[in-house]
Amino acid sequence: MPVIIKATAGGGGKGIKVVHEIDQLWQTIRTAQAEAQAAFGDSKVYIEKYLEEAKHIEFQIVGDNFGNVIHLGERDCSVQRRYQKIIEEAPSFVLPEKIRQSMGALVTDAMKNIGYQSLGTVEFLMDKDFKFYFLEMNTRIQVEHPVTEQITGIDLVKLQIKLAAGEKLPYRQEEVTLRGHAIEMRINAEDPEKFYPSAGKITALHIPGGPGVRIDYGVYDGFTVSPYYDSLLGKLIVTGNTREEAIVRSEAALSEFIVEGIHTNIPLHRRILASQDFKDSKTHTKFLDKLLKT
Repeated sequence: MPVIIKATAGGGGKGIKVVHEIDQLWQTIRTAQAEAQAAFGDSKVYIEKYLEEAKHIEFQIVGDNFGNVIHLGERDCSVQRRYQKIIEEAPSFVLPEKIRQSMGALVTDAMKNIGYQSLGTVEFLMDKDFKFYFLEMNTRIQVEHPVTEQITGIDLVKLQIKLAAGEKLPYRQEEVTLRGHAIEMRINAEDPEKFYPSAGKITALHIPGGPGVRIDYGVYDGFTVSPYYDSLLGKLIVTGNTREEAIVRSEAALSEFIVEGIHTNIPLHRRILASQDFKDSKTHTKFLDKLLKT
């Protein structure tokens, strides 16, 4: 059924402006319908609420074959480029405990109602008033799962295999405890300013270490980065007792991370962590766009 939007052209120029904006909206909808019809043979489209400077918050959920479902806290994935995650944190530094409890209960109840089994991530966008809106669900383990492992002490890959083998979930919700703060930085083979892919041979590689530093990677000195696959080289995950400590350790680890022969986005990560807005957790899905303009 088509949605009809009506506007009354009253109040002089204001009314005319409203009518003009609605006319532009309908032109946009017609364009989208034409593209959908050409690509999929179906011209139906839907309209979502637009959230300015939204937070991207997602909850890690786990379910077994016996109807048990728990969540393992949330991750803040708001630092993105073209809506692709670059940095993920756990837990969210700005999420009020009341909202955290509410969202956690919501996702676990929903997964119980549909009989969900295995690991999964329920993702939301959140506005400045902490109102959250469902975005999507990923029915798999995700790239950013290590930050959840770091603050819960639970090996998610191992747990997923056990659940797939038919074992019962070994934890109750009240047994899940979040400790410290973890930050994950995706290290990509790309120009840190123009974001062009960077393929070629790695001629030198030094991996950082130290307290709270973990890196998941699959490259080595002499490795040839192909132009045909994902640009992800590895994930630098740093944990601290507090978010401030995690940031300081992350900055130190990035300064020690050396990759020669190709370009990486390590300089971009250092720029992000050095920004005051990041330190104050004033990040959102448009944060990086604004930072790159400064």
